[in-house]
Amino acid sequence: MQRICVFCGSSLGVSERYREAARGLGRELAKKGIDLVYGGGSVGLMGIVADTVLAEGGRVFGVIPLQLATEELAHRGLTNLKIVGSMHERKACMAELADAFIALPGGYGTFEELFEAITWSQLGIHRKTVGLLNTERYFDPLVLLIDRAIAEGFIVPENRQLVVVGESPAELLEKLSKHRLPPVPSIIRAEES
Repeated sequence: MQRICVFCGSSLGVSERYREAARGLGRELAKKGIDLVYGGGSVGLMGIVADTVLAEGGRVFGVIPLQLATEELAHRGLTNLKIVGSMHERKACMAELADAFIALPGGYGTFEELFEAITWSQLGIHRKTVGLLNTERYFDPLVLLIDRAIAEGFIVPENRQLVVVGESPAELLEKLSKHRLPPVPSIIRAEES
């Protein structure tokens, strides 16, 4: 893994532990020589991750839509900041740049980006692993929902492997480095032919 795309809040959240996790992930990425790809913002947890990677000598690639590329929101100190026309372009560009994805706590935007990355992996649009940094057990309800969807027959059991969960940045990066995705179902591969 040379580049990891991180989805996370443009807010800081209530707990200081969220900020600590963002700084910890930034340090681990830089220490391992893994570039950060993210939404290009200077605020919230996303700003903390980017600032930490940069402070530790790492490289950061931001992708932000023109609508959000204001002086207050766009991070101007990145290795590279790409301004795109839409949120759709942003997600496609980040996915193209990254070898894997990690979600930290966040809101609707984080959830939406996370589920698209998982869905694209499930469909074989990309074959990239998705990890959840489960700080303060933030993603426990989501993991329970995924398990419920499997139990109810809406997600095939093998696709539980599309999501890797770690409690610390170091643990999650280690799991991602060793993780192997389940095969794309043959019905989807047949439709691609």
